[in-house]
Amino acid sequence: MTTYLPFDRRSATPFYRQIYDGVRASIVAGRLRPGQKLPSTRALAEDLEISRLPVVLAFEQLLHEGYLEGRAGSGTYVAASIPDELTTPARKATIPKSKPPRETEPPQLGAFRVSLPALDQFPRALWSRIVARHAKTMSIEQMAYGDPAGHHPLRAAIADYLRTARAVRCEADDVLIVSGSQMALQICAQALLPRGTTVGVEDPGYPGAGEALIRAGATRVAIPVDDEGLTVDALDGRKRIHAVHVTPSHQYPLGMSMTASRRIALLDWARRTNGWIIEDDYDSEYRYASRPLGALQGMDAASRVIYIGSFSKVLFPSLRVGYIVVPPELMAAFLREREAIDLFSPILEQLVLTEFLRDGHLTRHVRRMRVLYEKRRDALVRGLREHAHLEPYNADAGLHVTSFLPEGTNDREVVREAARRGVYATALSTCYLRRPRPGLILGFGGATERRIAAACRTLGEVLRA
Repeated sequence: MTTYLPFDRRSATPFYRQIYDGVRASIVAGRLRPGQKLPSTRALAEDLEISRLPVVLAFEQLLHEGYLEGRAGSGTYVAASIPDELTTPARKATIPKSKPPRETEPPQLGAFRVSLPALDQFPRALWSRIVARHAKTMSIEQMAYGDPAGHHPLRAAIADYLRTARAVRCEADDVLIVSGSQMALQICAQALLPRGTTVGVEDPGYPGAGEALIRAGATRVAIPVDDEGLTVDALDGRKRIHAVHVTPSHQYPLGMSMTASRRIALLDWARRTNGWIIEDDYDSEYRYASRPLGALQGMDAASRVIYIGSFSKVLFPSLRVGYIVVPPELMAAFLREREAIDLFSPILEQLVLTEFLRDGHLTRHVRRMRVLYEKRRDALVRGLREHAHLEPYNADAGLHVTSFLPEGTNDREVVREAARRGVYATALSTCYLRRPRPGLILGFGGATERRIAAACRTLGEVLRA
């Protein structure tokens, strides 16, 4: 077993938490040093004799927080900018007596954690009743091996939901059930990107997407974004780009929506070049200034868009159910890759989720959460302005807000200092491939208004220190 990573397969702690905690602790203790290369996620999963998905999730979080960095065509490394004081054990003398250490929450539940929904408001009693009912009535056939494409009634329910809520053009047979959006990206990479091809990614963009795509052997090309979204003109006049990953409804991390003219131009690029568009629709249900925008896929007349979504943010992350809407001519290839990774998704969760969608519980839950998240968003914007003297770049949608910091600020060190005080933001610079700009990505979905206000005060103290 990898010497720097303590791991107990019998522990009740999820594997991805063990991996995250072990790698992070090894960096803090100096067992892993800045610039040191880590094993690939595949190699580490084989070493630990577990699925690759927990390793990918742990590395994704460490990339977000600035402990690791990916290098195109090379692999994953401990971040070179980690300061000396973080990589050696802290001495008691360095802690002022007037400021005793604070009790902090686990990072996955702390204020400003990106992508965390309001778990305190989830209808757990309702969900538990549905789970209990299906657990008692599962048939022998449902206890056997399942369909790699997913439980067909769930695929039909998702297709119905997407047609109504997101204007996606699909039927049940176009929907492929996967274990979250990260697996969806991995399948897209394996099915669409032969080794040596080039994929365009938004810059700044979602680091986990780039990592998943290049692990298939593709080369990333940074495509800049502006206030209208991806700059489509940058796709032409380059080395042949085989596919592009975009977040058009709510750009990650900056938050703008791709304009209609850019959407049309991107679809035209895909049609002209036979390129593929991977549309990552990660939290589009929540808009506060207007109605939710329709998906890019719904405008596609040439079947060049692969649409990805999940229930991690509308329900809860540990559900691990996502989906891909696949053009018919690609379904066979996607099914082969999906089956090679994990055979099929657990049936009990699919049965429960089917009922949750069919009976309208999801639609009602999203409607309630939209009101709640708008209040939490407002609390964050007020707190940033009052306590941290920061202005949100875009706060019209989603579950996070991004704010730029003055040029020259080390946003990763700001994030680390805030984490020491129990506040878990994400450094904006970790999302850039070229010319990083300092800033903070601040999630507001998983914290109450009171906790958000307190976290803003803490952030203001960090920035003034």
